[in-house]
Amino acid sequence: MSVNVMVETTINRPVSEVAAYAADPSNAPRWYRRIKAAEWVTEPPLRLTSRVKFSAKFLGKQLVYTYEIIVLTPGELLVMRTTEGPFPMETTYTWTQASTTSTRMTLRNRGEPVGFSKLMAPFISQAMKRAMRQDLQQLKILLEAT
Repeated sequence: MSVNVMVETTINRPVSEVAAYAADPSNAPRWYRRIKAAEWVTEPPLRLTSRVKFSAKFLGKQLVYTYEIIVLTPGELLVMRTTEGPFPMETTYTWTQASTTSTRMTLRNRGEPVGFSKLMAPFISQAMKRAMRQDLQQLKILLEAT
């Protein structure tokens, strides 16, 4: 069973600001509650084939994984993928203008769990959706406070 979870929110900031902040991996520990650290593997700035290693805690487990940027359209779309570990994942951010001063941001995670993780896919999907909603809420709080 595959996992495909998508959440979205509207942030009362212009697309350029939301996209610039969210797409910068260095900011991830500030708005992803479960990401503890982000370390550039390749030199910044973000571009196609950039790689970033993340350390996170999810469902009580320490996770370390490296994402590679596979699609990047600044201010519109970011797709990154990891192929390592028990749960290879693809994460997609999209940003669209919701009004003249607000942005609709969509966050999507999808992957094909392997091994024991495959059996846990329904539970993982529910936990991911809850975590992703919390993360976008944190991003909204951070950006709307500026």
